Amino acid sequence: MHPLATVRGGLLLRAAPLFSLASSSPLCRSLPAASASLAFLGTPSPTAVHRHCRHQAPKTTLAGGYNMDPPGADAYWNRETSKHGEGYSGKIVKEAKIVCLSDPDDKDNEPLYQGGDNLPEGSSVLAVGATLEDFDLEALKEAQPNVVFVSHPKARGPLPDLLEALPSVNWVHARSAGVDFLTSDKLSSITAQNNVTVTNAKGCFSSTLGEYTMMACSYFAKDLPRLLKNKKAKDWDRYDVLELRGATMGIIGYGDIGRACAKLADAYGMDVLALRRNTKKSLYDPYVKEVFGLDRLNELMSKSDYILVAAPLTEDTKGLVSAEAISHSKDGSVIINVGRGPIIDEEALIAALQDGTLKGAAMDVTTIEPLPKESPLWELENVLLSPHNMDKTATFAKEATEMYLYENVPRYVRGKTLLNPVDVKAGY
Repeated sequence: MHPLATVRGGLLLRAAPLFSLASSSPLCRSLPAASASLAFLGTPSPTAVHRHCRHQAPKTTLAGGYNMDPPGADAYWNRETSKHGEGYSGKIVKEAKIVCLSDPDDKDNEPLYQGGDNLPEGSSVLAVGATLEDFDLEALKEAQPNVVFVSHPKARGPLPDLLEALPSVNWVHARSAGVDFLTSDKLSSITAQNNVTVTNAKGCFSSTLGEYTMMACSYFAKDLPRLLKNKKAKDWDRYDVLELRGATMGIIGYGDIGRACAKLADAYGMDVLALRRNTKKSLYDPYVKEVFGLDRLNELMSKSDYILVAAPLTEDTKGLVSAEAISHSKDGSVIINVGRGPIIDEEALIAALQDGTLKGAAMDVTTIEPLPKESPLWELENVLLSPHNMDKTATFAKEATEMYLYENVPRYVRGKTLLNPVDVKAGY
């Protein structure tokens, strides 16, 4: 057991070295490079823009790889384009006194739990626990924590109660990109009432899901099951394959994951259609041929050879890809889901796979996880299944913790705008 597991309460566990509020020294430490720079400044390439858009590119700034509404666009982390240590500097103006709603034995949080030189200047960890009962709330109230770090998968229940018990908290960070495991009416109410900022690990997991998406497209375009079957049978069976070049990928939910997939699809020569709530945020995106609002879902389904679901799970997106939407899908199309299972009507999906309405489906997520043994998805030959692990690299969770530690905590203690803001009520 991790040594901190025995120290669950309001006592100071480990802290960074003492600091002076007048100190102007930026955080200095050696970390693996994440690649490129935090922000890509300038306008999109005119060539790229005019290839896909009828509109003139705006004279604005693309921040963190995103095309956003100027001015003062929110900043987001992206592991492909962002680099640790850039984007903040200046004096430390406040402490970050952190409570971790996490598994004390979570090895991916060791940089946070170990404290000392692992922590940014001006920060300390007060307590670690997985449930409300793990904390000495009276001692914590006296210590006045102001930050909660969340990585426990069952945090929906204890988190709002913890915030209610500790009104000094004004920032909550989730180590995951999706926050559907946290959101509730009570959390929305308490964060609004106490003016609590919520952030997440958006941008830490997208690139590997982009790789999976292109693999899934190729799986069906080149008929990989047939190849494997022929190899096993020693059958030199030559057959026609499909190109991805010139095919259309429709992306439902064009956030960080959707854009990472679009970037690779564009490199393959595919046309990309993006569907999102706020179409203005992608109006001049160089990877997108056309941006659709939510009211044009059926149109996107009818035009797409590969339909990628990359939306977060919210009240608005639950069941979004309904039986009606699936009925509008193009002949021979494939659905790929890297978002959340309940976004798709799974019964309607199975029916469409069985009757040939859909050519196939690649499912990294399902409505119930683990997928029940009796689900027809296990038996369908035109389904590629993975156990919600296509972003699960050996270092993905640790990288997400490091992004929090070495990007957002230094911003917080300097009073800077935090990366990856979350609208708790909207669910992302």
